[in-house]
Amino acid sequence: MNPLYAALPPTIFATMSARARATGAINLGQGFPDDGAPQDVIDAAAAALTGGRNQYPPMWGIPELRSAIAAHYAAHQALDLTADEVIVTSGATEALAAAVLAVVSPGDEVVMFQPLYDAYKPLVERAGGVARLVRLEPPHWTITAEALEAAGSARTRAIIVNSPLNPSGAMLSADERKLLADFCIAHDAIAICDEVWEHLTFDGATHVPLMTEPGMRERTIKIGSAGKIFALTGWKVGWMCAAPPIADVLAKAHQFLTFTTPPNLQTGVAYGLAKDRSYFDDMRARNQRSRDRLIAGLTGHGYAVLPCPATWFVTVDLAASGIAMTDTEWCEWAIDAVGVAGIPVSAFYDENPVTNVIRLCHAKTDATLDAALARLGGRPK
Repeated sequence: MNPLYAALPPTIFATMSARARATGAINLGQGFPDDGAPQDVIDAAAAALTGGRNQYPPMWGIPELRSAIAAHYAAHQALDLTADEVIVTSGATEALAAAVLAVVSPGDEVVMFQPLYDAYKPLVERAGGVARLVRLEPPHWTITAEALEAAGSARTRAIIVNSPLNPSGAMLSADERKLLADFCIAHDAIAICDEVWEHLTFDGATHVPLMTEPGMRERTIKIGSAGKIFALTGWKVGWMCAAPPIADVLAKAHQFLTFTTPPNLQTGVAYGLAKDRSYFDDMRARNQRSRDRLIAGLTGHGYAVLPCPATWFVTVDLAASGIAMTDTEWCEWAIDAVGVAGIPVSAFYDENPVTNVIRLCHAKTDATLDAALARLGGRPK
């Protein structure tokens, strides 16, 4: 067996979700909503399914969805993409895999930032690349010029950037975007931008793509996810956006991964992306209300919640909360003693982890959040 995968443990998300199912714990670990999916988007996909759209769609994606993605980003992020710069994928993780396989050759170095989504490093290593890790720290998880330059070299081929950042909910500042753009230009590197949380921003914050920075339009791969935008994570519809010279190679990698994505689901997403701006405003407001509900309950129980301006997650600093446990110990206590599943943020590090921060998902109904908070009222001794 391939030693990379043979030695790879199960993901923390699968592990904690399985334990939640087995024990009946409330699952605030894995990031999936239990409410909020738009029925009209589901209906559009169902109509396409029953109406006969069930054969192979084009490998790049159906024209309606590719055009809808380009139009959506023009309206919401002032990007000048065309449909010819969009490739539809079977979820954002497939987009990440295609991007890495298209960009990285054996020996190339790829800069990435811890805490990081657990697929990044194995994908780079499977392509023969070398991960160069930059460690970020709470409470603001800021990228510094010194740390970035220390990770760069003559072999730097790409950077992988996740903003808004899972698990912390942090967003790149204007200074950080400029720093990353200058680094990519200086190293002639491509930016693979995981922007699946781009619509899940709160308190008036707005996501600004790295692609908009001077010099980055022709060297950025922008990745998005319908599952995150529409709370339909099981659909696994994602996309990659890039200038034609990059997009052409991305498509060649994509064709030998999943080749294509269910056409009826693509139809539903195309319908959804064209929805009025008020839908996206209301979706953000609903998620912000859930975030605030969870934060208020946790704060009321004496937990110190870190800033979380985006994503479906809030993070808690255990040390600042007066809890003398590591994040792993707290998550074990929470699922066994009170029946709530969380995620230790140390699981998002490959080396030298932060060990005092836990992640909880707020994309749940009021009843689910209130039940979890009632259980968490009994703090560990």
